[in-house]
Amino acid sequence: MTAGSTELAHETADAAPGDTELTRPAPAAVEVRDVHKWYGTHRVLNGVDLTVRPGEVTVILGPSGSGKSTLLRVINHLEKPEIGHVSVNGELIGVRRHGDRLKELNERTILAQRSRIGFVFQNFNLFPHLTVLDNVAAAPVATGRLGGEQARELARELLDRVGLADKADAYPRQLSGGQQQRVAIARALALRPGVILFDEPTSALDPE
Repeated sequence: MTAGSTELAHETADAAPGDTELTRPAPAAVEVRDVHKWYGTHRVLNGVDLTVRPGEVTVILGPSGSGKSTLLRVINHLEKPEIGHVSVNGELIGVRRHGDRLKELNERTILAQRSRIGFVFQNFNLFPHLTVLDNVAAAPVATGRLGGEQARELARELLDRVGLADKADAYPRQLSGGQQQRVAIARALALRPGVILFDEPTSALDPE
């Protein structure tokens, strides 16, 4: 079964009598409901439920191959769940409600949703032909959120926050693994996302 024909297993509860916008709780930052994912006969995720409230930090622990990275990729719809759905800040990701079913959104809409969900990949995924500064500035420019000079100014501020202001003109190949990881974190922050997903975030970092 694909996301395009998944039955909606969980509906948002109706507001209680007397609820107002001031008393009603804010939507979860991340809400994963009954998510299943498999590749052929190999079931990676089996009915995962997860709620992360705004301001919370949640760590997913498990052995290699247990589905940690797959779950993160399902949250921002880099992987499509066979069953279940994900919401970020109250918005369904990758799909929309159509009666009692979920229909896949078009790729342009999904890309816009992903721009509001930061993702720091385990292997960094920096552009090798761009400097560190341009790697961080690229996303705000590509999404039209900032002009080129504004994006570069923001990139300098973020690089300073992660201790790499002096590496702005370097290329990824000139950096250590830990430095590349910090550039990837700065790049994720550049879009000011509501949620940031980290895949093995400390794998290349010194303990401090």
